[in-house]
Formats: sequence, C-alpha cells, structure tokens
Amino acid sequence: MLKPPGMTSSDAVACIRRTLQGEKIGHAGTLDPEAAGVLPIMIGKASRLFDVLVDKEKEYIAEIAFGAATDTQDAQGTVTERSGSLPDHAAVEAALPRFIGEIMQEPPAYSALKVNGRAAYDLARRGEGVALPARPARIDGIVCLEATGRESMLLRIQCGRGVYIRTLCHDIGRAVGCPAHMRFLLRTRSGCFRLEEAVTLETWMGAENRGALLLPLDAPLSHLPLARVHGRYRQAVLNGNAMTVFEEIDDAAFSGHLARVYCGEDFAGLARFSKDALRFQAMLLG
Repeated sequence: MLKPPGMTSSDAVACIRRTLQGEKIGHAGTLDPEAAGVLPIMIGKASRLFDVLVDKEKEYIAEIAFGAATDTQDAQGTVTERSGSLPDHAAVEAALPRFIGEIMQEPPAYSALKVNGRAAYDLARRGEGVALPARPARIDGIVCLEATGRESMLLRIQCGRGVYIRTLCHDIGRAVGCPAHMRFLLRTRSGCFRLEEAVTLETWMGAENRGALLLPLDAPLSHLPLARVHGRYRQAVLNGNAMTVFEEIDDAAFSGHLARVYCGEDFAGLARFSKDALRFQAMLLG
C-alpha cells in the first residue's frame, strides 16, 4: 500500500484488518510515521512469506534541508543548531560519494532500537541521553535530483535495509559544514514492491472488489529458483508428498534453496530438496 504521512505502519495494518475479518495480516519494512510510500502488506497465506521476501533493496526520495539540525534529525524535532552559511549544489554533490558503499552509521537517539529492553525514543523523550553504537549500513547510490529552495534539495537514495535516511541527511550536512535535517521522506521501492503499484488506503477502503487490488501470491518470489511439475500432481504436492519427476527445474534448487513450485501454470507453494535424495517436500502455502 501507499502509506500516507502521519500514520504508523501498525495503524495502516489495523485499517486493512478492519476490512478483512478473520484474515491474518502483517507488514514488511516498517516506515516511520511521518514518512510516506511503499509499505508491503501481507494478507492471509502471504503472511507466511515474511522470512523469504527480499526486502534488502530499498529506494527513497528525501528532501534534505540545510541551515538547521534537530534532535530527531527530521522536521518534527526541536532545532539544536543553526547556520546561515548554506552549501551550494556543487558542494553537496562533491560530498555524496563518501557515503556510498559500506559505511558505519550511528542510529538516531529517536529510534525504535532497544536499550536495556526500552525503546531509545522513550529514553530520549525522558531526557535520558543514550549513545547508540554505530553499525554497518549499505548505500548503493545517492543522486541530487533538484533544488526545492535556497536551502533544500531532493535526493534519490538506493540502499539496503536498516539505513536511517534522516541520519544520512544529518551526516551529509556535517560533511559540508552546515547543520541539516530531513524535511520529507518518500519510499519508492521496497524489494520488488514499487510505488507505481501501491494502492492508497482510500482506494482500498472504497473498492468493491478488493481482491482485484492484490498482487499474486508468488509476485515477490521471483528471486527463488523454480520447479514445475505436471498439473495432475497438484493434489500430491498440496498434500506434502515427495516429488521426483519435474517438467522444469532450476539448477539452484539442487543446492538446498527454497524453490517456487508450480503445478502446470498454477503456483502451489514453496519446497526444498531433502538431503538424501532429489525429492521435493512441498511446504508453507499449499
């Protein structure tokens, strides 16, 4: 779904749940309340796919604002530092390459990370300053898109999971010698889920046929090797019977990877080869 700003990821799930009585529902890849963009919602059998989704690759559009730093590193925080000396576009572009690749990033004090069993943002709100240790982060690319004002510009950021974009904006400001914070954040991609396919909450709530808005169950599984058996074996596969005859199979399936199993053209579930023989054991989604 396309999560609007001002709503938590859990609130978005709760709204969907109210329209689907009895279905198991969850989300993948939490978005901060003030951020907007792609929030994958998993419904019914799809909720079993969390552990096999590839959601490490993400893309964001962020607006970075120079001239002020805040305690939350975004526009909702209290200003902690100001400067009237603003960097030009060239200076910002020249600083970006140092943030590309494997970097160490210090999580913001206002984050959901646990400190002795308590969320860091709870401690920060109580005035209990906590220095969170830096941790590895992967930035695949940063591009300056356009200026949005004398003191701000849009950045497109491609990165791995767990990257704090507001911290990245804060650190870019530090690199160019000017305090900065993140003014706006839009997630345009989370794994295989893209903004152009996302459904707004208003569209979902008003739809007569909500099923037509859902992606196929196997849509986020294209990274897994494929195994196809004849359609006449469908019930055997769904019963979890071991299979030895395949119409088509990717070599990677023989290495113990989970594989997508199709009976004819119909997706049947996930399976893994047993260790002692080339036999599939259907699992998870049948």
